[in-house]
Amino acid sequence: MRYRYQTSQQMPIWILIGINLMVFIGSLINYRVIIDVLALNSLFIAQQPWTIITSIFVHAGWWHIFGNMLTLFFFGTYLLQLVGQGRFWLVYLIGGLAGNALFLLLAPGYTVVGASGAVFALGGALAVLRPKIRVFVFPIPAPIPLWIAVIGGFLLVSFLGNIAWQAHLGGLIVGLLAGYVFRRQERRRYYRF
Repeated sequence: MRYRYQTSQQMPIWILIGINLMVFIGSLINYRVIIDVLALNSLFIAQQPWTIITSIFVHAGWWHIFGNMLTLFFFGTYLLQLVGQGRFWLVYLIGGLAGNALFLLLAPGYTVVGASGAVFALGGALAVLRPKIRVFVFPIPAPIPLWIAVIGGFLLVSFLGNIAWQAHLGGLIVGLLAGYVFRRQERRRYYRF
């Protein structure tokens, strides 16, 4: 399969990366204000309900935003070509919201930021739609099936300290379910002809 990046069809990716970068630059200027106003914490969700969404666009450091935006670019670009803009936005946003909701349930009293739940939703959808596609994952020197990269990536980062694995899991579940629905629809279209 030949795969090309088409910038005109990537507008949702660039919009998301742009918003994340602007918020990140804002956090470099005044981190405390950004965290106080945009980060999600179950203790303040009643007073700041918008944070269930805004926290998806806040990142806690250079490596955090770099990893999420790089993964968003690669997973997002491919998923966007497979399912279109409407479904892409649904998977991304519902994955981020579900990740945050699961975090609220399983980690009360803690603060969470980052697009990881939304990004894992994209990866989960791709892992179901194209499980056997081979990808390179640093530092593994050989390509591995996408489903192993996504599930393995989830398991690997879940054991690191200060990681909101609950948000990753919520996003991954949404992505896997969305991928299942999209794949069934894809098969129905194929068999109709």
